[in-house]
Amino acid sequence: MPKNILVVEDEPTLARLLSYNLSQEGYQTKVVDHGGEGLQTALQESFDLIILDIMLPGMNGFEVLAKLRQKGVKTPVIILTARNAEEEVVQGLKAGADDYITKPFGVAELLARVSAVMRRTGTEDTFAVEEPGTDKVIQIADLRIYPEKYEVVLNGEQIQLRPKEFEVLLYLVQRPGVVVTRDDLMNIVWGFDYVGGQRTVDVHVSSLRKKLEMNQETVQIDSIRGLGYKLIVHTTKK
Repeated sequence: MPKNILVVEDEPTLARLLSYNLSQEGYQTKVVDHGGEGLQTALQESFDLIILDIMLPGMNGFEVLAKLRQKGVKTPVIILTARNAEEEVVQGLKAGADDYITKPFGVAELLARVSAVMRRTGTEDTFAVEEPGTDKVIQIADLRIYPEKYEVVLNGEQIQLRPKEFEVLLYLVQRPGVVVTRDDLMNIVWGFDYVGGQRTVDVHVSSLRKKLEMNQETVQIDSIRGLGYKLIVHTTKK
């Protein structure tokens, strides 16, 4: 059964981005843009997770969180805070938040934190393969990806990837055969308000592709002219 996530965010672009990408991962979302409405919604309906912005009209995120915990609502909460706002993070965690994300953020980070919080609180049905006594692992052909450790093993050999290369690979692996645009990767990995250009994406994909192709030919990243990239998995080695 799909997990239900309440998003309390008053910035329309960010709210749409959150809702869209969470939906793409199979979550059901409900978005409200007012602190008081968010509180009432969380009290009246059942959710598996709440993503709660701090700066909200009517009632700020701290007040919403405090009232939820006072009323015995134990739903996991991830708060969204401003960059370099250590005091907000501390205050939010003390008020009962389960985790936090600092703006700006990439969607890959968001999804990883959502998964981690749900896993810790026992509310996630994970897509990854779980092996007894080991970490979560995603396997496709000879490629093994450990999302929690940012590690990649190919044909039994660990591949050293930069963090953004890893996040690009993780996103593509979750969508084999699907064309992912450069804009999608920019928003998902670098954040919706990243000011750099698409050249950044191309450079990281190029480096990632070389590292993969040095060790195998089964899993490849194809360039789709004018659009973006697609992960291809060959059923037999070339």
